[in-house]
Amino acid sequence: MTITIIVEGKNDRSRLRRLLAPEVDILCTFGTLNTLKLESLRRKAGDDEIYLYMDNDSSGKRIRGILRDAFPDAGHLYTRRGYAGVEGTPEEYLITQLEKAGLEEFIIYPKPLPF
Repeated sequence: MTITIIVEGKNDRSRLRRLLAPEVDILCTFGTLNTLKLESLRRKAGDDEIYLYMDNDSSGKRIRGILRDAFPDAGHLYTRRGYAGVEGTPEEYLITQLEKAGLEEFIIYPKPLPF
């Protein structure tokens, strides 16, 4: 199974990149979606299984709505209200959401801190 996760920005991508295997593509919308951008995302994602991981704010909800129409079979990952977007979500919570989506095989678990 090949997967692609679509996020809003490069900081979101950097945050997830530390937790996911290199074969997982992480694409960015960069906050803007038009016909050309949607077509580019579709082309890059190809036949991959798609997951949408947007911020829990008005912009993220708007982008998720547009992407939901463009990728109707996509899985949805959510940040908790109050976190500063995907980039400001604690790693433990990001991992929990990835596990809920069934993506354990792609997660690179952080090493526990020594005592």
